[in-house]
Amino acid sequence: MSISLPPSPDGFIRDALQNRHNQRILQQLPALGLPDVWLVAGCLFQTVWNLRSGNPPEAHIKDYDLFYFDPADLSEAAEARVNARAQSAFSGLGITVEAKNQARVHTWYQDYFGFPYPALRNSRDGIDRFLVTSTCVGLQAGASGLALYAPNGLDELYQGRLSPNPLCPHRPLFEKKAAAYQERWPWLQIQA
Repeated sequence: MSISLPPSPDGFIRDALQNRHNQRILQQLPALGLPDVWLVAGCLFQTVWNLRSGNPPEAHIKDYDLFYFDPADLSEAAEARVNARAQSAFSGLGITVEAKNQARVHTWYQDYFGFPYPALRNSRDGIDRFLVTSTCVGLQAGASGLALYAPNGLDELYQGRLSPNPLCPHRPLFEKKAAAYQERWPWLQIQA
């Protein structure tokens, strides 16, 4: 399997789609009818790291995350219903798919992680705040194809640099996350 270097939006999309689960999720995602929905995070950047490492595209990927933004119902029960719909829609893939309403993250984040978190305006705000800057990526399926959102670019992702995100300055959480990534992909470099 090949990986495109230097990174470009089209090259990233080609690399991410080498993971057959990403392909299927993105094909079926519009049918869920979720507002501002994106396939995000590990299933995308970890596919790139797998390709660079010579691993199968799906190796070491624990779950497939969907971000959507629905301010109409911030309840945990509403998010659980959406999550159940997503699990059902993708049950044939044999993977874990988790849907998270970015409109409600600020209601539980501090209790769960111990750090404050601002109310977000859309799903891209959630992508902006991943703990590691190089992992801030998302793909959205639309009528005209796939849209990439990578607010920090793609260079650090392809170079394997793990830097703390100043928009989410929670150092202990960053260190734990970066160490877990480096354990699975030893060539990654943790930046101070």
